[in-house]
Formats: sequence, structure tokens, C-alpha cells
Amino acid sequence: MKFIHAADIHLDSPLRGLARYEGAPVEQMQSATRRAFINLIDLACNKEVDFVLLAGDLYDVDWKDYNTGLFFNQQMSRLREADIPVFMVLGNHDAGNTITRQLRLPDNVTELSYRQPETKTLEKLGVAIHGQSFAKRAMTDDISAAYPNALPGYFNIGLLHTSLNGHEGHASYAPCTMPGLLSHGYNYWALGHVHKREVLHENPYVVFSGNLQGRHARETGEKGCTLVQVKNGKTSLTHVPLDVLRWEVCQLKVNDVTQADDIIDRVREAVTLATKKADGRPLALRVIIEGTCPVHNELHSHSDRWVNEIRAVATDAGLGNVWVEKISLQTQPLSINTVQDDGPLEELSNFLRTLPQDGDSLEALTSEFRFLRNALPVEARQRDDGIDPGNTDSIRQLLNGVEELLMARLLAQG
Repeated sequence: MKFIHAADIHLDSPLRGLARYEGAPVEQMQSATRRAFINLIDLACNKEVDFVLLAGDLYDVDWKDYNTGLFFNQQMSRLREADIPVFMVLGNHDAGNTITRQLRLPDNVTELSYRQPETKTLEKLGVAIHGQSFAKRAMTDDISAAYPNALPGYFNIGLLHTSLNGHEGHASYAPCTMPGLLSHGYNYWALGHVHKREVLHENPYVVFSGNLQGRHARETGEKGCTLVQVKNGKTSLTHVPLDVLRWEVCQLKVNDVTQADDIIDRVREAVTLATKKADGRPLALRVIIEGTCPVHNELHSHSDRWVNEIRAVATDAGLGNVWVEKISLQTQPLSINTVQDDGPLEELSNFLRTLPQDGDSLEALTSEFRFLRNALPVEARQRDDGIDPGNTDSIRQLLNGVEELLMARLLAQG
């Protein structure tokens, strides 16, 4: 016996973050959930599975029109032609009171009741499928507690949309516990709601299949379904990637970088590696540059230039198949405390730190600034930021960033 366990399809969910970037293939991205679902149907037909399980959140939100429902029914008709039944429950995104437009489902599709747990049997296979849909979006009760015990002589499957005992980034819906699930005596629990694939228990298997298609930068890596095979009383699982667009986060530590151009070279290497891992799929990439480094001020003083340098090299390294979702410059300035130097750098640092408390030196510096200010054209002397370079308090305020700026520039030059 073979069957597919899939969940969290989120048909026609918009992929967030990429459309605002020039050159991003918007139409290709927005059709990603449909194309991943077509891959699922292709897999079911090619593997000649006995049935398909959908564990909630087939839809993302209420349909804006009937096209979403028509597309789903079309794909279900393909399974009917292959004599493959489908059993599904509703989740928090497509709960019984959420989707207002409805189409009659093809007769090979069974949507389990949201009023109470329901059991469907496949007599020829000796399979019993137990499940309950969400009646409303925020189901806070443990609906699995009311699921019936296993039917003797059957391969029993629990179909459930749940947060289990809590998962980061996912609302606590239909919470339950592992002992509670195992107490039913089922052979397999097909769970939905958590978008990262997890095998939580073996013998029996308790599995989150994850979603079919990553939709933003928090849903990275390969996405797909679980192909389950039961043979001679033994159950085996195979994760099958079905996504058509992959999300990755490229996190680069640049503590040892002394030239900003070196960062561009590292981005190229990282993008080349990520592209290979994507197995030919388009890659949506978030780039994070972090670390304490001497090029901090250069990156942030000219951030527009470096952000676009990174975007350009990522596009080039990805052979036009990479679109940068976001570039985050999270570097920190290099403090003199991280540099062991008994020479001029240390003298300069000590001078800059003691200067704000040295009244005579401050007054001398202020006099110099007064002279420079008076040499400027009148329009250049008029400021609206409250800074007066001829005032000692303003000089103290401006000195706070001088050490960071000078040290970064000097260290960057070696």
C-alpha cells in the first residue's frame, strides 16, 4: 500500500517580498503554489498511490473568485481518472466558516466533518482514516481527544491539523500532546499546520509533512510531501521535494574582512553554492552581512552602493535565476579594544576619549571650528539640526562618533 501525506498547500497564496524588486518574475512567483500542487498530483499518478491525504490549509484565505476552486477541482479530476481517492480536513486558513464561496467537490474527494470526528474506511485496503476539520479559524480545543480508538484489523490513520504542544512561529490551534495521540492506537498520524517537515515519533509514525512551497524567507530549504509505503507490516517514509521556487538565507560573517570589495566576492561564492543546492529551481535569497569589522562605516556610509553591488553579483552568480528578497547590513564597528596596539592607534584612541573632559583642549578645538565656520558662506552656516560647531557642548556630542569613524578608516587601510 502506498499513500501521500501532504499539508499546508495554501493555494494562490501570494509570495511576499519579491515583487518590489526590479526584474523579479512576478507571475512565475505568484503561480508557485499552483505549480507545486500540480507536481503533487503528478507524483500521485506516477507512483500509482492508493490514496492522498491533505491535512488542512489547502487554501490560504477566502477565494477572491472561483478560479482557485476550479483549479483544485481540475486537479482532483485528474486523480479520479487515475482511481485515486482524496481525504482532507480543513485547517485554520480554510476552516468551515472561512471560505464563503463553494464548489461541489469531485466524487473522489472526501472532506471530513467539522462537527465531530469522522471515520472513513477503505475496505479493500483495510484502512481506516479518522479526522475532523476546523469549524472556525481559532480552534483552541484538543479535537483529537474525541477521535475514536483504532479499529481492530485495520491500518488506522489520524488526519489532524494541529500545533501539537506548540511550535515557534505557528499559532496554538487544536493543541494536543504526543501521549494523547499515541493513546488512540493508530498506525500513522498525518499532521498539518507546521510548515517545517518533522518526524516526531516512529512506531507509530507521527509526522508533519511541511508545506509544498515556501512562501517567504522564513520558509527556507526544500519543501514537499511525504510518500508512505506499507509493506509486510513495515511502514517506510520518503520525503519528496515538490517546490518550484526555493527560499534561502545567506548569512555571512565578515569579521576578518578589511576591504568592502572582499564581501562581494564572498557573496558570489555563497550564491553559487546555494544555487547548486536548489537543484535548478529559481532561488529567492535573503543576504545578511554581519560581524564586527573595519569596513562597517564604509558599508553603512554608502549602503545604497553596496546593497546594489550585492544584488548585482547575486544575480550574476545565479545566472539570472536568483532574486534577492532583502539585503541586511548588520555589521558592528571595530572598537580599539579589539586591537592590541601600543603605538599611534592607542595614543589616538586615548586622546579622543579624554578630549571631551579636557576643557582647555576643547576650547582650543572650538576656536578652530569657529574660524572654519566663519569662513563658510552664510547659507552654509545656517543649520536646522541644533549643532553649533562653535559650541563646546556640540563638539562633545560630535566627538562620540569620531573614534569609531577614524579607527574604521585607519584599520581598513591597514
